[in-house]
Amino acid sequence: MPELRQDPVSGRWVIFSPARAARPSDFAAAPPPPAAGSCPFCPGAEAETPPEILALRPAGSPPDSPGWTLRVVPNRYPALLRAGEPGAGVEGLYRCMDGVGAHEVIIESPAHERGLAALPPAQVAAVLAACRRRIADLGADPRLRYVLIFKNHGAAAGASLAHPHAQLLATPLVPRQVEEELDGARRHYEDARRCVFCDVVAQETGPDGGRRLVSADAGFAALVPYAARFPYETWILPRAHASAFERGDAAQDAALAEVLGGTLRRLERALPGLAYNLVLHTAPCRAPALEHYHWHVEILPRLAGLAGFEWGSGFCINPVLPEDAAAALRAAEV
Repeated sequence: MPELRQDPVSGRWVIFSPARAARPSDFAAAPPPPAAGSCPFCPGAEAETPPEILALRPAGSPPDSPGWTLRVVPNRYPALLRAGEPGAGVEGLYRCMDGVGAHEVIIESPAHERGLAALPPAQVAAVLAACRRRIADLGADPRLRYVLIFKNHGAAAGASLAHPHAQLLATPLVPRQVEEELDGARRHYEDARRCVFCDVVAQETGPDGGRRLVSADAGFAALVPYAARFPYETWILPRAHASAFERGDAAQDAALAEVLGGTLRRLERALPGLAYNLVLHTAPCRAPALEHYHWHVEILPRLAGLAGFEWGSGFCINPVLPEDAAAALRAAEV
């Protein structure tokens, strides 16, 4: 029997129709695209990127030269530009503003063929530390309201280069999806005087939970959301309340690296050839510590496309119940 479920944070509804698909093998991954030409993110090609903003390299090693283990560079084709002021314009009913922001690329390692799931935990922790540093730096710019870290893995997820990398976009507005989370979390807090994300973690890791839990340790819980929009959608949430990812520390990076790497390996073993999008949702720039909001990572597998009903209604149709998805991921060896 199909079922509708409501997300407790945003309030959106998702239709679950398990008869449409049931097992990981029902989702055929697209073949990887053929390798093409030289890679601008590989060692030795540093001149093919804009000058690095941040890099991990041996002491005394000159910038924009080989020898690095991680680089952050401006996107050569930025969606937003750092220069200028986000002045607003009005044309009758219509509003606009200048495209002020930042668009950066985090090159996760020198290894062209080694994705985030295959990197050692220390390297994943270094990537997370670089993300924290860039969010904190850009977040101090009063022109910017939000910094979104995201990763497109695989051509089906929008990755235009095979070399593993993440991206950062800083915007002069808080994105609508984050606003919806903030508003929903605020409503829950006003009613219950508790953080809704903390309540989700407590329920999923408590004695009556576990059906949607993928893994958990002292610091983090990985789970398939109750109203997952997409098959095998997985969230990672800190078990201790925290609204801003960038206010964490090296211990947070190390603990998250273990859980993130393990979760990605589970997904890739359950769904070989998986393409996915990964996003980090954190509090807006310069926000104080928020009692009602909780930073988290969302991993969104690209297994089923959106069609007319989804675009026309705003509903998502998910053919895999979260409980079944979580069971398949728990069974996947890491």
